Amino acid sequence: MTKLGWNFDNSYARLPKSFFTTQNPTPVNSPKLVVLNVPLAESLGLDAKALQSEENTEVFAGNKIPVGASPLAQAYAGHQFGHFTMLGDGRAILIGEQITPQGDRVDVQLKGPGRTAYSRGGDGRAALGPMLREYIISEAMHALGIPTTRSLAVVTTGETIIRETLLPGAILTRIAASHIRVGTFQYAAGKGDVDDLQALADYTIKRHYPNIEGEENRYLALLQEVVKRQAALIAKWQLVGFIHGVMNTDNMTISGETIDYGPCAFMDQYDPSTVFSSIDREGRYAYANQPYIGGWNLARFAETLLPLLHENQEQAVQLAQETISQFTNLYQTNWLKGMRSKLGIFNEGEQDESLFEELLNLMHKYQVDYTNTFRSLTFAQYDDKKLFEKPEFLQWKERWQARLGSQKETEEESNRLMQNSNPAVIPRNHRVEEALEAAVTQGDYSVMNKLLQVLSNPYAHNPEQEEYCTLPEPSIRPYQTFCGT
Repeated sequence: MTKLGWNFDNSYARLPKSFFTTQNPTPVNSPKLVVLNVPLAESLGLDAKALQSEENTEVFAGNKIPVGASPLAQAYAGHQFGHFTMLGDGRAILIGEQITPQGDRVDVQLKGPGRTAYSRGGDGRAALGPMLREYIISEAMHALGIPTTRSLAVVTTGETIIRETLLPGAILTRIAASHIRVGTFQYAAGKGDVDDLQALADYTIKRHYPNIEGEENRYLALLQEVVKRQAALIAKWQLVGFIHGVMNTDNMTISGETIDYGPCAFMDQYDPSTVFSSIDREGRYAYANQPYIGGWNLARFAETLLPLLHENQEQAVQLAQETISQFTNLYQTNWLKGMRSKLGIFNEGEQDESLFEELLNLMHKYQVDYTNTFRSLTFAQYDDKKLFEKPEFLQWKERWQARLGSQKETEEESNRLMQNSNPAVIPRNHRVEEALEAAVTQGDYSVMNKLLQVLSNPYAHNPEQEEYCTLPEPSIRPYQTFCGT
């Protein structure tokens, strides 16, 4: 182990060579550390203070390779907006796998460190704004209790990169349980080498699901476990109004973490058809579609495993279909459980789903804010006259109160459950844009740091968070997000 705390063991590099290309990042001239996630660094066993020195910033820029690291770019494929493409890390390099003091294994990846063998026409670089955006959103997701990749650091490179305009370059250091994706399995299946596919599956099981290694059909068990994790993950997205924006199969991890925060955003006004991404013109990845797309992506994963599920193809297809068919019920079970918590309900009731749907329909009809509506219900603050004075809501409220009264838990216990399930703050789009504008155009990171501090404990419901609950000024133009990297 080095004095900085780097403790690498690079198991992915021991997979068949077809899964990656070994290469170092492209050096930059004048890297500058602009944000470091000190708590995350310390949890990884790293010396956060030492990492902030000018010399050690070189690691986050890709100029200096830590002892024990083994940089590589991963190969994968993916259905992008439904169209299959062979891909790979076009602007990311996996430095290595850090073994933490707790014995966990995590990927340390640089995003934006230059061209790779999979870059095609791209420059392999990233812009400062999108890297800071991923930092903010991924850390907010973590605080919300949603499985996600984490952001360790962002450095500016001193370079200008060309997109629609000239933008300051930057590199993000991302931490993940792994970067194995549905698309990684699609890549292996697309190559047609069953031995390589089996090697990848065995590696994935050992790394993420060691509890199923002894199963009679461990590959079927792998499929079942991934279905469970994705059902739970996407339900958590829906419950906080998160819209990923690009649910391509290469953006779905086998570990069940949220990955790739490109054109993502959180919904303000409740509308199931909400789309933020400028490239999603048909609404494929709209808020309401996310559970369906999750199931579709998992079906593509199941297809890759067919040669391993059973030697008889018909039986393999049947096993896959039976497993994938469970996704909808698993998702719905997770979502219902989450909605019960948001409304202070501890036990199951036959009419719960209709109770929840009725509330959401009213929220949509009267165009009210998703997060703040649940916050108002939590604290019985019925100030929004657009909804709370309507006879339809008052009837719903009576029904809800009767439902609460049917359980043995006290009003105080229900209220505590609601406070722990309904965030006071989310990364409001206008607040994120405000932070990015200050950082990118003025070099002022104080706005972003304050936002990160407020988002770090979203269930605190303290006075400091109050101003971050306010909605943006009305605009004739709907909010749009751009990949931008």
